[in-house]
Amino acid sequence: MRFVFPIKGLLLAFAVIGLSACATPERNFPQAPSKLVFNDAPAKLQPYLLQIGDELDIRFLLNPELNEMVTVRPDGMISTSLLQDIPAFGRTPAILQNELNAMYRQELTDPKVSVSVKNFAPTRFYVLGEVAKPGEYEYVGPRLTLLQALAMAGDVEHSADVQEIVITRQMNDGTNANYLADYQLAAHGLDPQANVPLAPYDILFVPRTGVAEAFVHYEQNIQQFLRPSVGLGLSYRLDDNGD
Repeated sequence: MRFVFPIKGLLLAFAVIGLSACATPERNFPQAPSKLVFNDAPAKLQPYLLQIGDELDIRFLLNPELNEMVTVRPDGMISTSLLQDIPAFGRTPAILQNELNAMYRQELTDPKVSVSVKNFAPTRFYVLGEVAKPGEYEYVGPRLTLLQALAMAGDVEHSADVQEIVITRQMNDGTNANYLADYQLAAHGLDPQANVPLAPYDILFVPRTGVAEAFVHYEQNIQQFLRPSVGLGLSYRLDDNGD
């Protein structure tokens, strides 16, 4: 009794698929500048939006006894010694300052409130699936892009379906929205818009390719049954030759 498994054909098929997937796209980019020109920097960055965990320094020019430090709570609110449950999350410090001045005018003739961020809470995002280091990540600074986030996670694996990355984002109404992102277009520079900016607490899921999924299925559901059968057949042939 003999089992024949076309392993050479399977390896050849994987090699052909791998070579076709590794084809380098044509790039018609200008040469990188030899000197860094700071005049190319944006004239004005996007205003900072307050995050949960930010520590705020609230000061009163004419009433310093009311100065205090407050933290943006998990519900997005802050509370001071005189005011409770003031929405802060998603607002700029300037907008919150204007709102506090308006509220404190009910207690003070000329409040002159200033709001500054003393300590910035780190922004979190999550990466799952076919990356080198899946998990939770934190950063402080401007919003990350798709490529920056995946670089922090050690980049995608060879088994990743880089054209079907799913971004799950929590909306303001508490629901989740799913979006597709194409790592290949972004990484190869084929579409600069493909390197999409991420929002705080985004979840990136990098799925497997169909070939990788089929190989995992083979390893888990077929090979484990094939090996005992091959072993039985080998034992049978040895016993038969020994007689």
